[in-house]
Amino acid sequence: MSVYINPYTDFGFKKLFGEEASKDLLIDFLNSILPKHHQIAELNFQNVENLPDTNVERKAFFDIHCRASSGERFIVEMQKAEVKFFKDRSIYYITFPIRDQAQRGEWNFELKAIYFIAILDFFYEEDKNNAKFFRQIDLKDQNNEVFYDKLQMYYLQMPAFNKKSHELGNRFEKWAYFLKNLETLDKIPQILNEPIFERAFGTAMLANLNPEQAQEYEHSRLNYIGIREVIRTAEDKGIAKGIAEGEARGRAEGREEGRAEGEAKGRAEGEAKAKAEAEQKAQKTIIALHNNGVPIPIIVLSVDKTEAEVRAIIAESK
Repeated sequence: MSVYINPYTDFGFKKLFGEEASKDLLIDFLNSILPKHHQIAELNFQNVENLPDTNVERKAFFDIHCRASSGERFIVEMQKAEVKFFKDRSIYYITFPIRDQAQRGEWNFELKAIYFIAILDFFYEEDKNNAKFFRQIDLKDQNNEVFYDKLQMYYLQMPAFNKKSHELGNRFEKWAYFLKNLETLDKIPQILNEPIFERAFGTAMLANLNPEQAQEYEHSRLNYIGIREVIRTAEDKGIAKGIAEGEARGRAEGREEGRAEGEAKGRAEGEAKAKAEAEQKAQKTIIALHNNGVPIPIIVLSVDKTEAEVRAIIAESK
């Protein structure tokens, strides 16, 4: 049985980084990533729902949206499973804190820095063997020189982080190790035996949750497991089927590459089936939440759908 919460769950992530009581953890985590000239001394949480300027635009819902006392804006996203056009979504998200800085009356267009940090529990790069754990995106010119230093994006592919505790070299790697391994640990590793991580482990300890929080976490954990299992099962079945078909076809045609062909086809079939099953699960979740009286804006937060898509699914179910 786990001693600590799973930080990839909605509840776990916000418990660690999205509450006033754990604000110091978020500050330390962000400072381990940010450049020295933009270190945070204090920050305030902002509304995670950003409304568009017109009714035809889409809303944006952030996991964490905060503002430093010096004005910098930060959006922190935890993604449990692959979603379409995540890079495009990232760009869309950062437009909100840009427009939010407009003042009533005359605006002199001087912006405070904006940072987008995405923690991904999946590979977004197709070549998984050479996938980068950490990518920092800056606006640069044709000579690879920084053109604008007040907009930066950071992507953390957590499955690509494989360092052991004795290999950790800096604060950022310690936080990455903490997030990657938290649920499987039963005590604080020696390398993380320092005040800020002791606070983080205390916050994450399941025994410290009250009954209502424990129930909310369990619901969040089961949802996370369900998403992962749907994807994993579909991929495994698709790959196995594809391998068998490929081997049979290879034998029939007298070619040695049947297995490789089967694997490629299997992966493609697995991905397609995973997406279909994930869509079906999302629709069932939407209908179940609606039938239990959950407001549509809250349902939108729980699934990867727009409000219009959620309303359409509810209408079709009647």
